[in-house]
Order: sequence, then C-alpha cells, then structure tokens
Amino acid sequence: MSKVLVHCAFALALLLCAATSVEAQRVGPVEDDAVASDGAKTASEKTKESKPDAKAEAKKADAKSSTDPKSSTDTKPSTKTEPRTQSLEEKRDHTAAPTTNSPSASSTPTATNGSAATNGSAATIPVGEKTASPVPPAKSDALPDATPTPAPLHGGPTVGALPVPPKYEPPQPIKAEVPANNSASNSNANASVAAVSPTAIYRVGAGDILDIRLIGGMSKDYTLFTVLSNGTIDYPLAGEPVPVLNLTIEEIGARLSAALKRRGIFDRAQFQISVRDFTSHTVLVSGLVDQPGQKTLRREAVPLYVVLAEAFPRADAGRVVIISRGSGGTKTVDLSDSGAMSELVQSGDVINVQPRPQEFYYIAGQVGAPGQKDYHQGLTLTQAILAAGGLSREAGKKTVVTVSRQGADGRLVPADYALQEIQDGKTPDPRVQPGDRIEVGRRR
Repeated sequence: MSKVLVHCAFALALLLCAATSVEAQRVGPVEDDAVASDGAKTASEKTKESKPDAKAEAKKADAKSSTDPKSSTDTKPSTKTEPRTQSLEEKRDHTAAPTTNSPSASSTPTATNGSAATNGSAATIPVGEKTASPVPPAKSDALPDATPTPAPLHGGPTVGALPVPPKYEPPQPIKAEVPANNSASNSNANASVAAVSPTAIYRVGAGDILDIRLIGGMSKDYTLFTVLSNGTIDYPLAGEPVPVLNLTIEEIGARLSAALKRRGIFDRAQFQISVRDFTSHTVLVSGLVDQPGQKTLRREAVPLYVVLAEAFPRADAGRVVIISRGSGGTKTVDLSDSGAMSELVQSGDVINVQPRPQEFYYIAGQVGAPGQKDYHQGLTLTQAILAAGGLSREAGKKTVVTVSRQGADGRLVPADYALQEIQDGKTPDPRVQPGDRIEVGRRR
C-alpha cells in the first residue's frame, strides 16, 4: 500500500512540473501567435484575458530559459498561425499586453520597435522571445524595401539600381523627297481633266434655273434659283451672291458648302443640285427642216444627228453646212454619210440644211454607155462602170481603168487599176469622187 502511494505522489509531482513548464512557455510565443492570428482584438481586451499572476510566470520563464537552454529551442509555433510578416509584427508590438521589467530584461537593451506605450508605462518584450527563435521572420513581399540604393563610388554598376534613362533627343524632321517627274505628273493630271469629253458635262450659264436642295435642311425651303446675267445666284444661306458661271453642278455644290462653312452654319454641308431649265446653251438650225429655230443643248457638245432629230429635215435635204462660232470656219456634212453625222456641235453654232447639189462623174472608153453620169455618195469604181452600161465586147480580162482626179493645184493626177484584180479580191474597189474622169481601155 505504501508503494502505491509513493508512485501516485511521484506521478502527481511529474504532472505539476509539466504543467509549470507549459505555463512558462505560453508566456511568450503562444501569446504572440494569438496576437498575430487575431489582430482585431484591442490591447485592453488582451489585458483582461491575461492571468493575474503574469509577473510570476514571467519570472519562471526567465529562470527556465537561463537554466534550461533547450526550452527556448524546443518551442514549436502553432500550426494554425501563418508566417509572420512585418505588418503583423508591428501590430503585435503595438497591441501587446504591458509587462513589468524583469531582472534579466533590465540587463539587456530593449528593442526599438518592440515597445509600446500603454497607460503611460513602456512595455518591453522579454529577451527569450526575441532571441529564442533561430529563424528570423520573413519579410513581406507586399511591402517594398524603402532603403535607398547607394550610388556607385567609382562609376561602377550597382546591384539592384534602376537603369539611367536614355537622353531625350528630339525627332529629326522628315525630308519629303520631291519626285523628279512631279511636273510631269501635274501635267498628266491637267491633261486628264482637260480630256473629259464635252458630251459628258454641262457648265451652267446665264438664264439656267437650278434646283438646289440642302440635304438635312427644311423641306419647305425654296429650291429653285436662276443664274443671273452676271453669272451669280442669290442663295440665302450663303449670305452674298455666289458666282456659278461656267461651273458644273458638282463644283457649285462644293462652292456653296465652302460658303456655309465660312459662315459657321454647317461644317460639311451636302447639296443635291440639278438643272431644271436649260436655256444658256443653244444652236440655230435653218434650211430644209420642218421646225427651224434655236435648239437647246443639254451638254457642252452634242452630235449633229441629235440636233437634226429635233428639227426634222425634209426629204429633199442632202447636206448640212456647219458654221462654227468658236473658229468661224465652215464644214459640209453629207446626210447620207452615217459617220459624218456624229460631228459635234457646240453652243452658238449655226446649222444650215441644204439640198444635195447636182454632182457628176465622167466615163469613157470600152463601156456600153459612156458620158456624164450622176454621182451619189459612196460610189465605187465598179459601180460607176456598171452604171455606164458595163464593159463592151472589145474589153478583155486584162482591161486597165485609169481614174484622173483634180488635185489641189488644179492638175489631174491619174491612177491605174486592173479590173481583174479588183474582181478577184486582190485589190480593193476604190471610191469615186464628184468630177472624176474614168477611162476604160485595153492594156497595150
């Protein structure tokens, strides 16, 4: 029985020693972990939660750390706590509970960032708490290092220093290279503008009535404007008369848009312009037509057949004499020639429709009916021979025809043609002109 009591007393003593050791260890590290994990508690709340015998526990912890060096190294941090950072250490130092100075703490200097003022008394952290941990707290990656980087002593590179920015140099102006053929390109552009067919454009003149509609404007606005005798139109939004003489409708729209922009009404005004009445471009038609008089042109130039279609030439009309206003010259066009009917006439020209004059050609030699024959437009040599009765019996296959035509100096210029080659297709059939002399004979 006595042995059992001895063993129980020994076990109880061991339990008390273990409890005392645990309480001494909880004074520093455990309390710090609690502060690090729960930063929302204030210093007053942590003071209430501390035990009333904090002085005795601090003395026991200092004594144990001085006698037992393994006690400081065997302390293991709680697995629930996160790695300490600089922000958590500062929060822990400022919110730590106040402790009294112990004999061991008075002999060692206190840490500068480990003290906090609570109720007018300075609180210091025990030496065992700071020096017992073999691993220093890791720095937080979120907080940059505020320590300035020292400048190099002898101009050498410094590790971690920012690179020196390059010296700013203003950009050099770009030199535009003028091509050697600049003048040639300008001349080509002018030539292309001048090459526009006069049958595709119309330049307004005095008396024309224009229909001008501003896109996006009021629908009740007046849109008809007459080109005055001085070549201007009175468009209200432009503020002053706008010159439009000899301009196309596209050029008039651009000029009106520039006038409205200059007055600050519209930045980019767009117009829909058309010519309502064409009165400035006219030609005079006279002669053998059913409806003579002035004919209006809707382009700068139109083909002759377009004007004659409005004048209705008579049946006895055979040719047209065109008197040009620009050059003052005359030109005769045969109405039976379809190619000549495409001759362009311009404003101010005079067109006189005349009867076909009596024209003849003369044929002699080995033909059935030689003499003077009537001429018509497009007559060929073989047709002229057939109109004269054809070849006579004396003519053979090697018959040669001589055509004599009066030149500019009044002299006759002869030309020989072999009828057999013309009939075989080796030589084209020549055309006969009024006044030609045709002689059909045998080759000698």
